[in-house]
Amino acid sequence: MRIRASRAAAFAAALVAGAAAACAAALPQSPARVVEFESPLASNPPLQGYLRQPNSAGLSPAVVLLHSCNGNWARLDERWGRKIADWGYVTLTVDSFGPRGIKHTCNSGAPVDLAFDAYRALNFLVRQPFVDPGRIAVLGFSQGGWLALASVEHGAIEKTSRNKFRAAIAFYPRCLGSKGNMTVPTLILIGERDDWALAQECRNMVDGRDDWGISRTRGEGVAVRLIVYPDARHGFDVPGLRTPVEFLGHQLEYNPSAADQASDALYEFLSDQLGEKAKAP
Repeated sequence: MRIRASRAAAFAAALVAGAAAACAAALPQSPARVVEFESPLASNPPLQGYLRQPNSAGLSPAVVLLHSCNGNWARLDERWGRKIADWGYVTLTVDSFGPRGIKHTCNSGAPVDLAFDAYRALNFLVRQPFVDPGRIAVLGFSQGGWLALASVEHGAIEKTSRNKFRAAIAFYPRCLGSKGNMTVPTLILIGERDDWALAQECRNMVDGRDDWGISRTRGEGVAVRLIVYPDARHGFDVPGLRTPVEFLGHQLEYNPSAADQASDALYEFLSDQLGEKAKAP
């Protein structure tokens, strides 16, 4: 049964939030604060984001977070931004919609210019005196996950910025249309039962093929790690979806086991790619 408008609104508030068990002892951190950075449209307010900073000495690695088609960047910060900052990373959760006057893009598609927001956030972070510019990753959810993949795939978007990401992570992205020739180590986390972002499309991408005839030679680019959770659906990390719902014809449901496993996988991946051992010599 399709959810009513009020439930759809509640879902929209919950979708971008991730939740999983903490993987390590939390580090003290400063409260989140709103920061402004480059505006893609001169007539609009600048882009903005929630910035969190762990209270640790020296330069810290950082993670740019990209929200889903529902927006709600503040809620994404409260869930994943806070958690990742507790792990010892600077986090910047981007608001791609507010400055553009967008409510959501779930049934309309994202404006092309959103594809460059990850690098706008990256260019802001590398100028901060507490951030290690060589250890910054991009992390996205659903539409934001697709944008995270697009940000690190060889091509026009990645070439626009002198500054580069060190790694990328995507929760349940659409993989169709991507060649998968990534410039940096990449992790994809998706559910086998996801009927919005299909796991098989991501398998095809990792193997160098897709249903649109876009292909590459196996082994091109940096390896992509794909983790598929057998019983998980779209939004499997969102506690607000404990009661399954239908949204725009797709089934969405929280899966605590998959959420916990994904949190562990994310923690380990960030440690490997951005941790102390990942510092440039």
